[in-house]
Amino acid sequence: MYPSLFDSFFAPTRVIVVSEERLQAAEREARQSQLDALDVRIAELTKHRNSLHEEIKKLEPKRVGADLDSMDGGTHDG
Repeated sequence: MYPSLFDSFFAPTRVIVVSEERLQAAEREARQSQLDALDVRIAELTKHRNSLHEEIKKLEPKRVGADLDSMDGGTHDG
């Protein structure tokens, strides 16, 4: 048989009693876990940023005058 609405409304609630020390320890562990996750993410982002920076350096245009000087053996004095 299905439980009635009356029975489910007045069903006993579950109460968990935890000491203050255990609650603080759990909160501290949760904060430490968040901090560790952030540190890992920061390391990943820093690594990605550095690789992008290296790619940008490789894609920067070279000095045109220096290339022409090396071809004809002259200097770029004008």
